Amino acid sequence: MGVILGTGEFTYRVCEDWAQLPAGWAFGDVAAVGIDARDRVYVFNRSEHPMIVFERDGSFVTSWGEDTFTHAHGVHMGPDDTIYCTDDFDHTVRKCTLDGKVLLEIGIPHEPSPFMSGKPFNRCTHTALSPRGDIYVTDGYSNACVHKYSPDGKLLMSWGTSGIGPGEFNLPHNVTCDEDGWVYVADRENHRIQVFDGNGRYETEWHNLHRPNGMYMPGGKCPICYVGEIGPYFEFNRGAPNLGPRISVVSNDGTILARLGRDPMAGNEPGKLLSPHGLAVDSHGDLYVGQVAVTAWPSLFPDKPLPKVLRSIEKFEKVPAGTTA
Repeated sequence: MGVILGTGEFTYRVCEDWAQLPAGWAFGDVAAVGIDARDRVYVFNRSEHPMIVFERDGSFVTSWGEDTFTHAHGVHMGPDDTIYCTDDFDHTVRKCTLDGKVLLEIGIPHEPSPFMSGKPFNRCTHTALSPRGDIYVTDGYSNACVHKYSPDGKLLMSWGTSGIGPGEFNLPHNVTCDEDGWVYVADRENHRIQVFDGNGRYETEWHNLHRPNGMYMPGGKCPICYVGEIGPYFEFNRGAPNLGPRISVVSNDGTILARLGRDPMAGNEPGKLLSPHGLAVDSHGDLYVGQVAVTAWPSLFPDKPLPKVLRSIEKFEKVPAGTTA
C-alpha cells in the first residue's frame, strides 16, 4: 500500500524510487520542479546534468543545461511551453524552450549587484509570471527585494528592503502569482508569506509557517498554495516537533488545510522530509517535491554521515480521502 500522508482531500501515497536515472547519475540537491502540459517533469538539480526530464511514470527522457547553469535554484513554467530557470550563483534568470534553448536572459552572468543594494541581481532565488506575462523575480540571499520585468525583460520596478515590517524581507526565497495578479512572496527567515498587488503594494501576510521555502499555486479563482517548510537547524531546537520539515496546504486567506510529513519529521525514510525546496502538482493532482537534501543533511544530522542515497526528489500520488496505509 505504501506510506500515506495528509488528510481529507489532500491525501497522498508516497511513490518510492519514482525517478529512473541513467546508470551512474545522481541528483545531489534538487532545487526546483516544473511540469509541462504533457505532465512531463523537469527536475532542476545541482548535478552534472542540471535539467533532467522524466515522464510521469518516472522514466528518463533527456537532460540539458550542462553548459548553461552553475547552481540550480528556481523553476517556473510559462504558459507557452517555456521554462524560467533561476540560477542564484550566476545571478541570472533564463527563459528557455522545453529542450533547453535560451530565449531570454535577465541579469549579467557572474556579475552580482552590490550587497543589499536593491539592484538586480545578487543571488536571485525564484521567478513567477503575472497573468499579463510580467516577470517577478525574488532577489533574496544578498538582497531583500522583488523585481518586476516586462515580458521582454525590461526592468519596470523593484520593491522591498531588509527588515521585518510589511513589505520588508529577510530572504525572499520564492514567489508565485494567481490569476488575479496577486503576488505571493515566501519571506523565509521572517516565517511568513507576504501578499502584494501587482505593483508591490502590501496587502496582507500569512503566518503559522516555519521558514517557508518552496511554493506552488495551481490556477483558478481563490487558489490554494502548497508550501514547503524547512525544519529547525539550531542545536537547541533541532528535532523539535511541530516545526517541520513539511508540506503545508494553505487556502488563499492563509488557513492551513492540511500538512504532509511524519513526526519526527526530518529523515530520509519514505514519508519523511529533509528540506522541501521546490514543489509542483500535475494534472492528476500528484505532488512532486524537490529537496536540497545534501545541503540540509549536516544541519539536521551533524553527527551522522551522509547516506549513500538521499531522497532528493519525491512523488506523492493523490489518493481518495479516507485512504489509510
